[in-house]
Amino acid sequence: MADTAMTGTDAERRLARLEERVRMLEDEREVTRLILSYGPLVDSGSADEVAELWEPDGVYDVDELLMRGRKQIAAMVRSDAHQGWIAGGCAHFNGAPHVTVSGDEATAIGYSLMVVNRPEGFTLRRATAHHWTLRRGPEGWRVVNRTARVLDGRPESPRLLADGVAGRPA
Repeated sequence: MADTAMTGTDAERRLARLEERVRMLEDEREVTRLILSYGPLVDSGSADEVAELWEPDGVYDVDELLMRGRKQIAAMVRSDAHQGWIAGGCAHFNGAPHVTVSGDEATAIGYSLMVVNRPEGFTLRRATAHHWTLRRGPEGWRVVNRTARVLDGRPESPRLLADGVAGRPA
């Protein structure tokens, strides 16, 4: 009868691989939860909490606005324009992102829809492609850069998506 018992070294290698796989899954889950928290936070007007999703010097680049640092991101949420969206009824819906983790760095891509309340009912205001770059630090995962481009036929929007799936920077 063949001896099928694992040696200590085999068991240690298998355990190390398993721990690595679990860490990767946990990282992907944490990054996904961070990204999916954006919509509820921004729609509730939680300016400081939205800003805390980013690194202190993180960048949020939207077609119509470039924000650098938490102070500018929080100011966007507090702005009259954004508060008007909230008062009128809006939802920033983020689809589940495609996340690629490499050590303490991650790239994610995905879509968002902004739905707004109008007198005639809810309507889609915009559909947007997003490319996120994130880093794990002392505070956990935070956004280093988020680039968002409306999906209106411009070539840069689908390019953001393709670069994100490939793990390339925006």
